[in-house]
Amino acid sequence: MAVYTDVNEDQLRAFLEQYDVGALLSYKGIAEGVENSNFLLRTTADTFILTLYEKRVNRDDLPFFIGLMDHLAAKGLSCPLPVTRRDGGHLGELAGRPAAMVSFLDGAWLRKPHAEHCREVGRALAAMHLAGLDFGIRRENALSVPSWRPLWEGSRARADEVQPGLQAEIDAELAALEAGWPQDLPEGVIHADLFTDNVFFIGDRLSGLIDFYFACNDFLAYDVAICLNAWCFEHDGAFNHTKGMALIDGYCAVRPLSAPEAEALPLLARGAALRFFLTRLHDWLTTPEGALVVKKDPIEYLRKLRFHRSVASSGEYGLREKDLIF
Repeated sequence: MAVYTDVNEDQLRAFLEQYDVGALLSYKGIAEGVENSNFLLRTTADTFILTLYEKRVNRDDLPFFIGLMDHLAAKGLSCPLPVTRRDGGHLGELAGRPAAMVSFLDGAWLRKPHAEHCREVGRALAAMHLAGLDFGIRRENALSVPSWRPLWEGSRARADEVQPGLQAEIDAELAALEAGWPQDLPEGVIHADLFTDNVFFIGDRLSGLIDFYFACNDFLAYDVAICLNAWCFEHDGAFNHTKGMALIDGYCAVRPLSAPEAEALPLLARGAALRFFLTRLHDWLTTPEGALVVKKDPIEYLRKLRFHRSVASSGEYGLREKDLIF
């Protein structure tokens, strides 16, 4: 979440007239995240999240995102519900941007997750994967392997400004991943961005998943790899094997991994690290001064990428034979 496009109170009150949500009490921008403009909105009826979809979001993808949240909620997954307008739709326009509101989930994201939190995340991720198997809309992953080279080319010339030798290192990494990326793993709807700030807890109980605006169809194990990157490294950059084992155990208790998925996991984790490095690098170099958005350090994901490059098997992440199906 972030704020790129601000709105004034008059604009917002006019927008709310299209909904049966009561009168505006207060609103404030949410600075975390990088993709859309988001506001915490309180009315006389309830509390909501208002999202303005920025230029990087394809308007044609919005029915997928909104429909997916409805679908997952109907399957029992705790996630935001899109708010229906008076005309029966979900999308409106605010400050020149497509906009929608979703319900507010109770809970807070964890700054210092423990192993048991990682286990809960693994279980919730697997439950989401199973719930999404019969979702009727398909969206290709716009940030998968074919997109990485164009994204890299936009930052490549300045890469050595961030760290000397970076240009040559990423050139080689990108070529290796393009050549070795798997082709035939189980696919379905993935969250693709399940970082700590997109999972809410009440105490030690997971209360919901949010921010489905990178969701797409891709390898299910790639989502596991994204979560290993997001949840299982410490602030000093070290991989926490106990957290990795807990996350994988939680996932496999709901949806066991296949042997080919397990074999591919180190490469998928490298790819996930490269994907987030590249988008962070792009934003680091191009985000305009004054935007209400927290820029994230790309070097964090460069360190993770280097770790994954050294991993020989998925056992180093905590995957055990009992977690697999054959």
